[in-house]
Amino acid sequence: MPPKATVDLSGAAQTMLTTLYLKALDADSDRPVLGDRFALDAVSGIDYDWDSLGVSARWAPLATVRTAQFDRWTREFLQRHPEATVVHLGCGLDSRVFRIDPGPQVRWFDVDFPGVIDLRRQVYPERAGYHLLASSATDHDWLQSIPADRPTLLVAEGISMYLTAAEGTGILRAFTDRFPEGEVQIDFYSRLAIRSQRMHKLNRTTGSVLYWGVDDPAEVIAEVPELRRVDRRGFFDADTFAGSSRAFAALDGVSRIVRPLRRALQYHRYAFGPTT
Repeated sequence: MPPKATVDLSGAAQTMLTTLYLKALDADSDRPVLGDRFALDAVSGIDYDWDSLGVSARWAPLATVRTAQFDRWTREFLQRHPEATVVHLGCGLDSRVFRIDPGPQVRWFDVDFPGVIDLRRQVYPERAGYHLLASSATDHDWLQSIPADRPTLLVAEGISMYLTAAEGTGILRAFTDRFPEGEVQIDFYSRLAIRSQRMHKLNRTTGSVLYWGVDDPAEVIAEVPELRRVDRRGFFDADTFAGSSRAFAALDGVSRIVRPLRRALQYHRYAFGPTT
């Protein structure tokens, strides 16, 4: 049996461990939303005290509803562009490339901090057309490592809130400047959710700080006019929410009365390039 991978991360990068563990708990449940068996294997292959995270399967939908929604959108993009390039920015330990299992003509790039990429190399196998880039998201040099000759999808899941608005919009501008056409799929916390970050156990535990909050896609388009809105979903109206727990179904009813709660977690989808 090969030795288990060891973890040496700090700050926001630590949050990926909780996200991974929630996906593993979901996969091991009776009614999985995402059913990510790769997450289960990854957890078993990392030497870490997972109980120290203090999370249980009942919280799994907070991660899996979002991830499953982006999986669905990614598959739709690749159905239209079977020879596309996919860039998963801030990939963490997510196994999307293995869940999607894109065709041989797809180029896929996972981008994250060097420590995260090193850990990925220990946990996940290589595959054809799959590339790992070790870089901070805000260092735009990583863009030059990706050919700009195909429709390109940027998936930025669970990263925007750790960026300032200037950093985030700068990445989106650089991306739409680099590639001729494609999509951006990105999630946001609302401004209220950012202001209430001291209530988030995960942020208190890791010491990470949240910055960028967005209430409406129009705010993003105002800063990056190359983008066109395709879709916006909240946690409660995501295509994948129906499979979540009864507790979250009850919270759905509350959110219809307390509207700020319904807008707290948002999943945005944009297109850029020729409208045809």
